[in-house]
Amino acid sequence: MQYQDINAKAINRWVEEGWKWGIPIDHETYEKAKNGAWNVLLTPTKPVPHDWFGTLRGKKILGLASGGGQQMPVFAALGADCTVLDYSDAQLDSERRVSEREGYPIAIVKADMTQPLPFADETFDLIFHPVSNCYVREVRPIFSECFRILKPGGVLLSGLDNGINFLFDGEDETQVVNSFPFDPLKNPAQMEQLERCDCAVEFSHTLGEQIGGQLEAGFILTHLYEDTNGEGRLDELHIPTFFATRAVKPFSTSEANGAFRH
Repeated sequence: MQYQDINAKAINRWVEEGWKWGIPIDHETYEKAKNGAWNVLLTPTKPVPHDWFGTLRGKKILGLASGGGQQMPVFAALGADCTVLDYSDAQLDSERRVSEREGYPIAIVKADMTQPLPFADETFDLIFHPVSNCYVREVRPIFSECFRILKPGGVLLSGLDNGINFLFDGEDETQVVNSFPFDPLKNPAQMEQLERCDCAVEFSHTLGEQIGGQLEAGFILTHLYEDTNGEGRLDELHIPTFFATRAVKPFSTSEANGAFRH
């Protein structure tokens, strides 16, 4: 079994057990969004600033590995034309149930984001990509695919893991035991560690991969903020373990070159 399939199976089970990232929004939250009161998360605790989005009505939005019925219903309530891609049947089922309950259309696509994305060039105005590429070994190809399927001027919003969580073994977060990269496909001890904690197959990524990968794909980085786990010792110590980025696909090569000069 490929690690992607192991991860999908694990997430399906977590959803059945009440995983907080698999609990869809309720009707009241949907109605509040329709009336302009809304927030969504890319990382565990900090809402994404509304000015990162611009006007959403009529925009084509892709929720990339964003199943679960938490963000896409909000965007639909705000008038966006929504597509969600995920590799977990349970997460996609949540999207389907919320859309049927609230009566809005959404395109639901089961696909593995480690493969070429099943969309034509320049399809979307915005991609919403909450923390999920920690379940993927190679992230640069994902950013390249996002660049390809975004329209010029399109926006990529990403929630990313900075790697600190992978230093520790166990929930007490007190003893650094792991070397980097954290790659359980190469390191059997790290795979055993993940199995002991009932984790999926996860991977650390450097800032060079995460931010550098977006820049190499052609994006212009416009905004960034950091966030914590929201619980546990690292959170109590206010240690950032995640960050969110806003990146834009330029309208032209000259625009991108100008951004780097400045």
